[in-house]
Amino acid sequence: MKRLGIGLLVATALALAPPAWAQEKVRVGKAVPEAFSFVPLDVGMRQGFFKKNGVEVESIAFAGDARMQQAAAAGSIEFLLGSGPAMAFIAKGAPIKGIAGMAGPPLLLAIVVRPDGPKTAADLKGKKIGVSTAGSLTYFLVSETSRLQGWGPNGIDIKPMGAMAGQIAAIKRGDLDGSIMDIGNAFHLEKLGEGRIVKRFTDMTDFHIHVIFGTDKVIAEKPAAVSSFLKGWFESIQFMRKNKAETVKIAMDITQKDEEITSRSYDELMAMFSDTGKFEPKALEVLSKSFVELKLLPTEPDMKTFYTEAFLPK
Repeated sequence: MKRLGIGLLVATALALAPPAWAQEKVRVGKAVPEAFSFVPLDVGMRQGFFKKNGVEVESIAFAGDARMQQAAAAGSIEFLLGSGPAMAFIAKGAPIKGIAGMAGPPLLLAIVVRPDGPKTAADLKGKKIGVSTAGSLTYFLVSETSRLQGWGPNGIDIKPMGAMAGQIAAIKRGDLDGSIMDIGNAFHLEKLGEGRIVKRFTDMTDFHIHVIFGTDKVIAEKPAAVSSFLKGWFESIQFMRKNKAETVKIAMDITQKDEEITSRSYDELMAMFSDTGKFEPKALEVLSKSFVELKLLPTEPDMKTFYTEAFLPK
């Protein structure tokens, strides 16, 4: 009889407890669909790192940070894979907070010109260079290139042009002298003989090209899901470092580039990913100054209010 009673108690406890395989469903936004920067999300989904940590991820791609911010404000996503300069949206009331410094130097991007265009960055003065949108990461990097050449932030004629396909078409028509684009597209145009890289950003070591954001709502209501998502993310990064062939195969599906270009992108870009997610003070200082230079904010903000490291894996 005693054994029967214990059995009933165990059965009742199992019936009331959530199943061990229950997953917290989360929606994760990518600022753009095809960039290598966001491949860790797909690696984690396909290799099961997020599910292992208790989260089921739905990936949603957007046409830039601004559109993704709108989705976060509407409650359509819980996490955002965006740019460092997108932290300025927080000062303007966006209901998000940085939860991980995802990547450092802006190795992803390059300024590409027509084959017969400017030879070096020193020849870009007054040239029409396409960027995604005003105030974006791409806008900042072209403006910074101008400033470092001694021409001030407006020495290059910066043209917000939206999607990359339209920018490439404008270069071919001669409407643009060049564009700032992800390295995969840059390598592709060089391979086709339709473009030439004149500027990489390997010297900009104090920077956060990408930040992972969480909405205020998910941080307040589902803190365990925030920690679990980040744990899955950093396990994905470690997998990528140790498994180039499998990573390249997944990345080819996402970036729509051939194996040669994707393999080259892997070699160029893995160094920018953070293994810890910690925010670097010098990088935050650069971002703070950039907000003022780009006229996103009137004064430099207190960057400590824009992020938290409380959910990073210990």
